[in-house]
Amino acid sequence: MTTNRAEGSLFTKIEKSIATIEFGHPASNSFPSVLLDRLTKELQRISTIDAVNVIILKSEGEKAFCAGASFDELVAIDNLEDGKKFFSGFANVINAMRTCSKLIIGSVQGKVVGGGVGLASACDYVLATEAASIKLSELTIGIGPFVIAPAVERKIGLAGLSELTLAATEWKTAYWAKEKGLFAKVFATQDELLKETQNLAEKLASYNSEATANMKKNFWQGTENWNSLLIERAEITGKLVLSEFTKNALSKFKK
Repeated sequence: MTTNRAEGSLFTKIEKSIATIEFGHPASNSFPSVLLDRLTKELQRISTIDAVNVIILKSEGEKAFCAGASFDELVAIDNLEDGKKFFSGFANVINAMRTCSKLIIGSVQGKVVGGGVGLASACDYVLATEAASIKLSELTIGIGPFVIAPAVERKIGLAGLSELTLAATEWKTAYWAKEKGLFAKVFATQDELLKETQNLAEKLASYNSEATANMKKNFWQGTENWNSLLIERAEITGKLVLSEFTKNALSKFKK
């Protein structure tokens, strides 16, 4: 069952020390600003709940995991302030995932584009299906994956980020993503993915929560400047989206 709500949906279920956050949007599980804000606040809230030891982040349906930011909102940007605010949405989510006290498992059932790749990269451990191809297509519309680049580079290295960014029209397979380190395991079916995600979450939830919380801090060591860095990157993208090149590219896509 998938949502048909224009602003998307976000539901959390807490069971056996595991919080499962499921997001959805009728446009291939893309994120309008309001949904990014809800996810940021939900991650911050769950971070404070002692009864939760691990988070599963997943999306609705059987097709795309996440198509990135809302295209309709992207097209509507007409000033620098709105541009910075729009691109700060994924910056805030990534920072909330980074500073969250709980380990986050990503369950990726389908294609991942743009900001969705940043979302997957900000998870601490990602399981995926063979259908989970990835693409960073930002250069084709005159912008770049500036906001998510630090998270992606942290997972797949500079060479991987460069290849993914510059081959902007190419889908990279789930096995490419696994080889580069974005995905830990790849499964043939969504049923296998869901089963193995739950199994892993239960194992992690059974460990000493103090130990896992400290391991998470270790994993993210060296990213303390991201609160300011990612917002600076949002401003760069917000400026680029106002360029004549991008406006022309977006109008072609819209048609």
